[in-house]
Amino acid sequence: MTAAAATASPGLRFDAGRPCLDLAATATARPPQPGAARAERLDSPERLRAWLRGAGLVPPGTPLDDTGLEWLVRFRALRELLHRVIRAELTGRAAAADIARLNAVAAAAAPPAPCAVRAADGSLVRAFATGPGCAGLLAAVARDAVELLTDPVARGQLRQCEGDSCSLLYLDTSRGRRRRWCSSEVCGNRERVARHRRRAVAARG
Repeated sequence: MTAAAATASPGLRFDAGRPCLDLAATATARPPQPGAARAERLDSPERLRAWLRGAGLVPPGTPLDDTGLEWLVRFRALRELLHRVIRAELTGRAAAADIARLNAVAAAAAPPAPCAVRAADGSLVRAFATGPGCAGLLAAVARDAVELLTDPVARGQLRQCEGDSCSLLYLDTSRGRRRRWCSSEVCGNRERVARHRRRAVAARG
């Protein structure tokens, strides 16, 4: 994620390694504590627009004025489908009906076609020839999930965070495939603090 994306979309995560996993990360798969509310990061059309830009699905400056509540509902529905399919495939097999739904979203529309245009400084930048539609952007995310699940190398890098209160999915591309947490700064640091506290308690005991 770029610094600009981080500034424009506080609270959103773009470090899972794939757009489909970044979408799944916009809500926790399970509450961090019993009885706690599920964390929802796509809580408005504005946040969805920030996610679309931060995930790189649309080039900077792309108009997204039509991104309303219908878009939000449809992206949340795809997110829930991704949660079910990817997690099921991580430990076994996803339901045939869910695989069929994922394939249907992927085939429902063509993702927006990129084109090269001249920027003010003369460099070539990516843009869309026409305004992106909801179905096309949903298809782009669904196709990314299909590519992930059917690529043995990428699928072999798929991990679930080992943090006690986190269940985010990510691709482990680290050397030696030893990454344990979705974020060393978040869950990794939390685990290190908890470990330090346990040692301090044991020392006092």
